[in-house]
Amino acid sequence: MIQRSILRSSRALSSRVQSQSAAASLRQSSPFLTRPSTLPPSISRTASRWYSDAAEAKQENTSNGAEAKTNGDAQPAANAAETEKLRTELEAKNQEVVDLKDKYLRSVADFRNLQERTKREIQSAKDFALSRFAKDLVESVDNLDRALLTVPREALTPENKDLVTLHDGLKMTETILMQTLKKHGLERFDPSVEKEKFDPNVHEAVFMAPQQGKEDGTVFFTQQKGFLLNGRVLRAAKVGVVKNE
Repeated sequence: MIQRSILRSSRALSSRVQSQSAAASLRQSSPFLTRPSTLPPSISRTASRWYSDAAEAKQENTSNGAEAKTNGDAQPAANAAETEKLRTELEAKNQEVVDLKDKYLRSVADFRNLQERTKREIQSAKDFALSRFAKDLVESVDNLDRALLTVPREALTPENKDLVTLHDGLKMTETILMQTLKKHGLERFDPSVEKEKFDPNVHEAVFMAPQQGKEDGTVFFTQQKGFLLNGRVLRAAKVGVVKNE
């Protein structure tokens, strides 16, 4: 009796062990049959974290896709606005360049005009600095000329050797003086010598008289010779003009 009872107990235990072993092997071969309660705590936490990360990644991908779509729609508008802004800035800079170039050219022109005007003024000051001195000097030249005219040609004979020598000395002095004055721009002119037409700019008409065989308006007599200083009238010549009618 005792042996039978022991035998039955051993058989029942053996069958239970085999059934448990088969179930354990089946759970190991198929992870879907594994119960969560039999997993270790670390594996359970890892699995839950993986599911959570997967959900967050899916949600993030969805939001990134929506954001990318939104950015893709807004990108052309942003590019167009940026292009328009750059075009406006470029036009403004080009206009600024044009304005600055115009101001530069005007400044250069003004500076050159100032240089030319200053140069002319300096040259004019040099040319006419002696005008007052020259006006006083021409009176002495006139006196020398009058002294030569007071000697008649008939008196210049070999018998009047001293008078001829004096006249020649005065004539030589006048010639040298006029050459020196001409070097400094002072020139004397006599319009009656060339029978010039009357010019109110350089002549002063003292009287008018008829002259046979001469054209009206022609200078036929010079009462006082004129002077030019560097081409400008220092003193007009006093003349007599022909008027037949």
